Amino acid sequence: MRRVRMQGWTRRLVAENRLSADDLIWPVFVQEGSGVSSDIAAMPGVQRHAIDRLVDAVGEAGDLGVPAIALFPYTDPARKDPDGTYATDPGNLMCRTVRALKKAHPEIGVICDVALDPYTSHGHDGLLRDGKIVNDATVEVLVRQALALADAGCDVIAPSDMMDGRVGAIRRALDDRGYTDVMIMAYAAKYASGFYGPFRDAIGSKGNLGGASKSTYQINPANGDEAIREVGLDLAEGADMVMVKPGLPYLDIVHRVKEAFHAPTFAYQVSGEFSMIRAAAERGWIDGERVMMESLLAFKRAGADGVLTYFAVEAAQKLKAG
Repeated sequence: MRRVRMQGWTRRLVAENRLSADDLIWPVFVQEGSGVSSDIAAMPGVQRHAIDRLVDAVGEAGDLGVPAIALFPYTDPARKDPDGTYATDPGNLMCRTVRALKKAHPEIGVICDVALDPYTSHGHDGLLRDGKIVNDATVEVLVRQALALADAGCDVIAPSDMMDGRVGAIRRALDDRGYTDVMIMAYAAKYASGFYGPFRDAIGSKGNLGGASKSTYQINPANGDEAIREVGLDLAEGADMVMVKPGLPYLDIVHRVKEAFHAPTFAYQVSGEFSMIRAAAERGWIDGERVMMESLLAFKRAGADGVLTYFAVEAAQKLKAG
């Protein structure tokens, strides 16, 4: 077995999987203002950008070959209320950002998160009634949110809320509005994970959520078959692509989904995964660049067609440099 490992050229020749910039989706955060950016303490090296700064950053990522970005807002707390009404406002921060990005970089895909947690004062992904997240009423709001984003020019709607039936409802609404070419990337297997903490800081929802749990709508980390059923339902409802979230701790789910459905399958290397690698690298405990690339290649080996990762730009730079 070692004979084909002895030389670099033979190792490259027999490599079973390869990573390219085409496999990377860059999650980005937008904030109000002009000409400003803000560091995210829990995610070293990641920033929230005002729209003009984000337009420039996305252009630089595109020059490196990154094909798409996933957009998330930092919402002014004054705009939040129990029903997340700002989510459906056609003049909200997300819609304005989508219009600016598509005008400046029409060739770069814009994927828009659809969920209410950036907009609700309680920090949940859905409407809260008598202490419970209500499903169908939430779906009605998510449909309006998706249509507002499609009106702004979003290429891919990505519902991350985990409400039942929302993919089908959004697909029907998009088609009825004439947006038959707008795609849906369903957060189909989204787990109730502890790895999301830094992200909630990034969008400003952690303090709103307090100690509340999202386990009544996100998947129990103990379950695998349940995730497969979720993915099957979302595909049947019209999802074009599906996602597993988090990433590395759920590579078994990525593999099972790809093997079961042979559909476009993505994984989200979430904020907690990113921050652990970054923090260990900053302390000199690991070779950060090497672990970054190894972790991304692991998604490809598991069967993912692409990865949402905060390392997208750094990885693309590394790949371009060879």
